[in-house]
Amino acid sequence: MARRKKHPKLPNGFGSIKYLGKGRYKPYGVYPPVTQYTATGPVTPQALAYVETWDEGYEILAARKLENEGKIKIQTGIYIDRTPTFKEVYEGFYKEKYRNQLKEGKKTASMYSSQAAFRNSSTLHNMQFGQIRYKDMQDILNDCTLKHSSQELIVSLMHQMYAYAIKYDIVGKDYSASLFIPISDDDEHGVPFTHDELQILWNNKTNPIVEMILIMCYSGFRITEIVKLDVNLEEKYFHGGIKTRYGKDRDVPIYSQIYDMVTHRPQKNMLGCTTPMFRKQMYEKLESLGISTAPTGEKHTPHDCRHTFSVLCEKYKVNENDRKRMLGHSFGADITNGIYGHRTVDDLRKEIEKIKVPFNK
Repeated sequence: MARRKKHPKLPNGFGSIKYLGKGRYKPYGVYPPVTQYTATGPVTPQALAYVETWDEGYEILAARKLENEGKIKIQTGIYIDRTPTFKEVYEGFYKEKYRNQLKEGKKTASMYSSQAAFRNSSTLHNMQFGQIRYKDMQDILNDCTLKHSSQELIVSLMHQMYAYAIKYDIVGKDYSASLFIPISDDDEHGVPFTHDELQILWNNKTNPIVEMILIMCYSGFRITEIVKLDVNLEEKYFHGGIKTRYGKDRDVPIYSQIYDMVTHRPQKNMLGCTTPMFRKQMYEKLESLGISTAPTGEKHTPHDCRHTFSVLCEKYKVNENDRKRMLGHSFGADITNGIYGHRTVDDLRKEIEKIKVPFNK
């Protein structure tokens, strides 16, 4: 086992640097000279700082001595613990979050997303994490020319890194909490199904493919979310989602008109097949029903179901904030609703039940 390096003895009246033991991010405490004594001995003064290396501690004590001699003037607050850089915190976060994947030599989509978000935050890389403030991060988003989805990854990374940093006492406050994306959500382009097209789908609702299309149209989930949804039939709601902190782990009530359809579907993967296979089946079924092409001339895709849900919410006056919640959209600069807005499944159910099907069943 390697021994710790021996350091020179410090002169009297200089202060002290104490090694506080293994397992600490900053294992050295830096203390001013002892000035108080009791019957039991000297009273250890409050630490000036906690640092990673003995040499950093020496620099602090040397600067303090020069100030006491009137040779330099130290700005108030100089004895703030040095925090690791943004890059160093990212490396620690990445190794912890993906430790299993790294051990197995796997590379997942989530890992690529974290790496991309880190690259797009290059102006922060060499900044001490404890000195980063809201404006430093928001400026990255304000100046970013990337699509909304890429900016979502940046915001998500900031939130995760602050959670990691707070957990390990690197910082005490989350300056990422109020970050917002300054451009509108350019979610995958889509064309909602029209009233007439929906009526054709409802007229064929006993077909398993049509059944699944209707479930997506009246729940708002992406096809990639559908395959991983948790379905609570007893309490009648879906739980799941992907992409952002608003989209992940969201609850959406099962609309009453599709509840029976949901009970027919497999509970672990409602599609009952892979997403490429379902896309193929959907295109073939829409073709046979004569509605494969929207009035705009564009081919209908599974993502059109999500746009259909959004349009239905607008048409039937579903509360706008609840529409965003069910779709998993960000509240942008609306911090009140984004952070402090809380709605139960029953609250959302009252809203989703405003939607009407295109004919009386």
